[in-house]
Order: sequence, then structure tokens, then C-alpha cells
Amino acid sequence: MSAPDHLASNPSADLGLAGLAAALADGRTTSVAAVTAALDAIEAAQPTLNAFRVVRRAAALREAADADARLAAGERLPLLGVPIAVKDDTDIAGEVTAFGCGGELPAATEDAESVRRLRAAGAVIVGKANTCELGQLPFTSGAAFGHTRNPWDRTRTPGGSSGGSAAAVAAGLVPAALGSDGAGSVRIPASWTNLVGIKPQRGRISTWPLAEAFNGLTVNGPLARTVGDAALLLDVAAGPHRGDRHTPAPIEASAAVGRDPGRLRIALSLRIPFTATKTALDPQIAAAVHALATTLRTLGHTVTVADLHYGLLIGATFLPRSMAGISRVHRAMPGAVVDPRTTANSRIGRVLDGPVLAAARLAEPLLHRRIGAFFDDYDLVLAPTTATPPPRAEEIDGIGVGDTNNLITAACPYTWPWNVLGWPAVNVPAGFTDTGLPIGAQLMGTANTEPMLISLAAQLEAELRWQRHRPTPWW
Repeated sequence: MSAPDHLASNPSADLGLAGLAAALADGRTTSVAAVTAALDAIEAAQPTLNAFRVVRRAAALREAADADARLAAGERLPLLGVPIAVKDDTDIAGEVTAFGCGGELPAATEDAESVRRLRAAGAVIVGKANTCELGQLPFTSGAAFGHTRNPWDRTRTPGGSSGGSAAAVAAGLVPAALGSDGAGSVRIPASWTNLVGIKPQRGRISTWPLAEAFNGLTVNGPLARTVGDAALLLDVAAGPHRGDRHTPAPIEASAAVGRDPGRLRIALSLRIPFTATKTALDPQIAAAVHALATTLRTLGHTVTVADLHYGLLIGATFLPRSMAGISRVHRAMPGAVVDPRTTANSRIGRVLDGPVLAAARLAEPLLHRRIGAFFDDYDLVLAPTTATPPPRAEEIDGIGVGDTNNLITAACPYTWPWNVLGWPAVNVPAGFTDTGLPIGAQLMGTANTEPMLISLAAQLEAELRWQRHRPTPWW
């Protein structure tokens, strides 16, 4: 299955992250031109796509002019003068971090560590992309800002909670963006917008000013059209803050792009982790993942149908970690105005934040050993990223807690276990439905296997060339 080829609406973003960085370094364009093009595309798309909560036009143009002066003086940095976006759960000094909420909230006084590293690499952050309230949903919607729309179909959600970041990249407003993933929030919107989305090893990209986010479930990760661009953004943003709780050994993600991954043993697992909600895999998604497995076999890999059995314990540990995380963030934002469903989840989280949470954290080494044993026979797992294509954006509106949980679990039951484990996973585009909606698949490894996953994803990209497929601008 495929979709027609289209050009992005912003010629600078169409070059991609690495391509635009090279064009700036070579003098083929300027940062002011590239940043202006990004800002103009954002402004044109905002009434319909609604990808951004904060647009830094004046500040970004000043930073672009400064980047041009530095380029003219011979300075070279990996992203000097390149416009990118970050998610609105990430602090930028002088800007409000609303995290999808309404209300009167204070501006951040310092950059998050990831933003500090992006600036140190020369990037110009043009704005903060929309996210749902406290990152709870695979939708990007909220009373404070409305619905962010999917560039492939304006009636659909781009996913969440990094839906604004994904929509901005898929629509060609910016060449890449940073998101965060606490239960699939990078991988899900990547799958529904035909992007590469990397959920790195826990701690790979600092979450400071939090020593860890959502009790270790949430990590920051890149969204881009190509593996190379996603790996470049990962390399630039990665690295610890001295206050971080998790500090894995460094990797070189970009060095894995184009490197032969070798002949890998891949388990194809369509099994849905246990949920209390009725779930089923859409036949078109199952077919797309099987087609990807066939491509992997033609590339010389061994792909075996072998379901990964997660067990009940992993779900029992996820709930207190996620709910207690919601409660802590909510309490740290006293001026926030939120949906009643967020208030209800926050109350549950307060009850679970204590002995129950402590017990959940203690179970993680056991889960590592039990699920890790599966990898005695396999190098990685290939699985669907979502169970369904993207739902209609308004499906999340006006329903209660129970119906919300049923909706989001039925659509997205596959991604959350890897957040409990803290291990890396990469969403890769896997084709389109018969109505032209993107489908994604996950490559999932054990601790610190990003280089292997990235190498394999790049090999698939060279074969399938998914970056050729772009949505038609409709704003």
C-alpha cells in the first residue's frame, strides 16, 4: 500500500534536518530565510492544523540573525541556524510550559537540559508544539487549544501526546521536532503521520529539570521524516544533567545510519499486552506489519512469528507509575485548569503514590529478567505500533473516564510496556490503509540497543523510501 508523493509546504523543511544544516553551512541559504519560511508555514497552517501552542517569531528571528552572523564568521555546529520545534512539556526560558492545560501559569526561568543542548548545537527553536493535558492521551486535544489535526486527514487526530510535534514535521513546517514518550507518545503519532519516531533508552535525553519524568516512564525522543534526521536530533539532544537519575553510557546514533546491521534474528509478535479493555488488531495493520516482515526477510534477516508474552505484572506496575506521575505534575501546576478526567486521574494517582508506587518500582528488575530472557533467542521484536488507524479527532470529546480509557486502550495497546522497561524502540512507517492513512510498526530492543535498531530502520528506509510520501497541504 502506498500514497501519492507530494512536496512539503516549506522548501527549507523539505531539505530535512541534515540537508538544511548542510545548506546553511555551505551558504546556499540563510537561517533568517529558513526560520522565516518555517514561521510563515506555521502561521498559515495554524487555523486548521493547530500544531503549536507557542510560536516564538520575534525571538526566533533574532536568534536566526545571530546564527547567520556566526555562520558568516566561519563557525560550524551540527544545527547552526536550523529551525526546529519542541513539545510543550519542555521548558524554554521566558515561555510558559502549559503541558496542554489552561489557566494562568508562570513562564519558565531556565531552559530544560534538552533545550540547552539544542541551543548549544545552534538550533533555533521556533515554537512549542501542542500536547494533550499532562501527556495522558494518544490524542492531541484540549479545551485550552482545541484539536490538533492530522496532515494526512484533517478529520483525524495525529496521535499523542506528541501530536503537535508530529503534525508539524509531517506537514513540512519544520524538518524535525522533539517529543516525549511515556506510553507511546512519540511512537504513536509517528505511526499515524508516516514519520520515524525514536523512543530512546531511559535517560538518553535528559528530562531535567526533572531527575526522571513520570516515575521513569517518560523519555524525550525525536520525530523526523528520515532515520538519519531522527538519529542526528537524538545525538544533539542526548546527554545527562548532573541531577539526572538515569545516565546510560553514550552512543553515536548517527554512526549507525548506513551501517550494516548484520543478519538479525527478529521475532514478529502481534500479541496485544493484557488489558482490561476489549482490543483487536485492525487487519490492514496486521497485513502491513507482515509485509514489513517479508521485506526484512528479503534483506537477509530471519523473521519468526513468536509472540512475546508480557504477563500481568507489567500492567500492574504501569498504572501506579503513570497515575502517580500525573498527580505529581498536576500538583506542581497549581494554576492549571484541566478536564475533569485529568482531575480524576490525579486523585487516583495521589492514592497510589506511596507504598503501591514503591512496590511497582521494585518489580522492574524482575520484569527485565523475565522479558529479557525472550531475547536469548532473538535480537529484537517487530510489532505493530497501534492497533487501529488514527481515530477521528472529536472521538475524545465529551466522554467520561471509563469511555476514554476504552477508546485509547483499544487504539493503542502496544507501546506502553517498553516505557515500564525503559528500553529503546523505533517506529518506522509501514505503509498506508486503503483510505490513505499511515501505518507504523515498532522495532523493539533491550537496553542500549538504539544503534542496532537505527541501523535496521535505515536499511528498511533505503529499501522502502517512505520519506517520498508526503501529505497534501490543505491549509
